[in-house]
Amino acid sequence: MKQLERALQGLITKDPTVVNENANKDSNTFSTMRDLTAGVVSKSYALEHLLPKRVAEAHKNGDIHFHDLDYHPFQPLTNCCLIDAKSMLQHGFEIGNANVTSPKSIQTATAQLVQIIANVSSSQYGGCTVDRVDELLSTYARHNETHHRTVAAQFVKDDAIETYVDQQVTKDIGDAIESLEYEINTLYTSNGQTPFVTLGFGLGTDPLSRKIQQAILRTRIKGLGKTRMTAIFPKLVFSIKKGVNFSENDPNYDIKQLALECSTKRMYPDVLNYEALVNILGDFKAPMGCRSFLQAWRDAEGHFENNGRCNLGVVTLNLPRIAIESNGDKLAFWQIFHERMDVLHEALLYRLERVLQATPENAPILYKSGAFKYKLQHNEPVSDVFKHRRATVSMGYIGLYEVATVFYGPEWETNPEAKAFTLDILKEMKDYQQKWTEDTDIWFSIYSTPSESLTDRFCRLDFEKFGAIPDITDKGYYTNSFHYDVRKAVTPFEKIDFEKDYPYYASGGFIHYCEYPKLNHNLKALEAVWDYAYDKVGYLGTNIPIDRCYDCGFEGDFDTTSKGYTCPHCGNSNPKTMDVVKRTCGYLGNPVQRPVIEGRQKEISARVKHMKAGQGHDRT
Repeated sequence: MKQLERALQGLITKDPTVVNENANKDSNTFSTMRDLTAGVVSKSYALEHLLPKRVAEAHKNGDIHFHDLDYHPFQPLTNCCLIDAKSMLQHGFEIGNANVTSPKSIQTATAQLVQIIANVSSSQYGGCTVDRVDELLSTYARHNETHHRTVAAQFVKDDAIETYVDQQVTKDIGDAIESLEYEINTLYTSNGQTPFVTLGFGLGTDPLSRKIQQAILRTRIKGLGKTRMTAIFPKLVFSIKKGVNFSENDPNYDIKQLALECSTKRMYPDVLNYEALVNILGDFKAPMGCRSFLQAWRDAEGHFENNGRCNLGVVTLNLPRIAIESNGDKLAFWQIFHERMDVLHEALLYRLERVLQATPENAPILYKSGAFKYKLQHNEPVSDVFKHRRATVSMGYIGLYEVATVFYGPEWETNPEAKAFTLDILKEMKDYQQKWTEDTDIWFSIYSTPSESLTDRFCRLDFEKFGAIPDITDKGYYTNSFHYDVRKAVTPFEKIDFEKDYPYYASGGFIHYCEYPKLNHNLKALEAVWDYAYDKVGYLGTNIPIDRCYDCGFEGDFDTTSKGYTCPHCGNSNPKTMDVVKRTCGYLGNPVQRPVIEGRQKEISARVKHMKAGQGHDRT
């Protein structure tokens, strides 16, 4: 009870470690505070009464992190998913008190899609994705095309009909996509936040899919409202494929150029490289939310299936602590590692046990209306949706940089032996992953944890336990997953070459990104990096300075400190007259409007550019 009282007091006093844990939640609003309050109670109850004792203690002391305790296991919620929006829109669905039929226009389709996204987001705690949304919505834009052609046949001269139809359909698509963007950003889910949704697009080559891709990018470039703020959601992921949009001779190369422009102005879209992703995962798909990926899976007929599948949650291992406790002795490291993996296994098995206790009535949009593809009856077990390795549960990790620093020093990235050691850790996790998958028939995936707040929590606990250790606990944060030390000024190509091997072992979740100066007038420099990465990494983000000062008009990189942001031109530090957008981890955040936790702020402040201003690259 004392722990619960302390946590509630932290909410009341706005303790940053409590209210800034999720950068997508504005703790000033009633709805978010209600969610945070419920989360504090749920977390306290779970730790004291639900989690296995060994797991609860390991979480409390920082050996592992049982993610999303504010939701699960108090309720048997799932984590993230790829929504089966295609079937839902095609066949209709039930939502709330309405039985919704298939839409007859793209405007209605996007309106229905937003309602699906809102309801799915309120029925789970992680992100959701609508993949290949350009191809999905082109079906409904075709209804608009048919309608306008029918009207034109009555009122427009024959030689002008196609021009008229093209203009009207283009406007309809633009209006529909703009409405979707605004509706997402004006929604609050029952979780007290904007829906954490990702849109995947880029592979459609028919005229309507092309128009939808262009509308998505142009809407994002335009920005939100009078001040043209950068939209944080939906997260955009643009698929690049040779023969579609990679080179100048490809039919959608012009849209790749628009995607490059959008990335330099709004940071999104991130890019999915088709061939590399297939090599890593077995087939192509967008991530669920910011970085969680599903393995290739075939249905009973032998067809690849991704939409309607989900992840059941994450537990993350504190790797830096194991390295610190080993005192640089690898035999000791591996002994502790295996002991902690046993605890991690118990934690993940409990996640599975709890989520299987849900009933279809708990989340009708997921289990009964088709978001998970299946339409279960009230007495059917939800395990039907997850079994035969259709769903995943994730073994997360953090801090390979800090681990290798214990054994090889802080400049280890160019040491082949050191890198091999970090890969050996993931290989060992993969051995566990394969065995646990065989034992349960649920796919255990290895997940490069985003660590939005965990970067702070693990480091803070280890600082308290071991003191200030140079380049490890003294930084105030742990490095995400397999990433190159953010303080080092390497080139984008060097960073990509260093990181490219890791996702083959940690294919359950990953992202790479590079830091750039302003590139608005140097798209070729960014394209050179995208092209270089194409067959090397599956998922690449672009971090570019897009901060804006409304006092003096400055656009670029605000001065970043461990406490906040300041316009470098006029010194403005007023949150109401600036728009600051930073990559929080796998997704973007506005740290002025919704502050991030201290450790993440320190990590953002420590980042250096991987390309100099005015520098161009031509590397193949």
